[in-house]
Amino acid sequence: QVHLVESGGGLVQPGESLRLSCAASGRLVRIAVLGWYRQAPGKERELVARILVPARETNYADSVKGRFTISREVVKNGVSLQMNNLKPEGTGVYSCCLRQVIGGDSYETWGQGIQVTVSS
Repeated sequence: QVHLVESGGGLVQPGESLRLSCAASGRLVRIAVLGWYRQAPGKERELVARILVPARETNYADSVKGRFTISREVVKNGVSLQMNNLKPEGTGVYSCCLRQVIGGDSYETWGQGIQVTVSS
């Protein structure tokens, strides 16, 4: 059983920054992917950024490239998301996701989500 806890959300004005953090605990065997997703009001959940751990590769949504940085937090067995120059369209519930591959099977764990509001 794996448990994820997000922190760092809140209310900021356009142009400001926030750093989200996600800490993982439990049975961690082989982490394949660490990612952040966002669900804006009335919209589907979408990928914001992810780390493909074995390849050490990062992917970003076009809308956040150059402004957001995803990083692995080895000590916490988790992941952070530094969000700079936030825009109102960045408002939503951000959730972290951890995927493990164990014995050829894929297992995903989601955090409870944290609210980020960008508004003047």
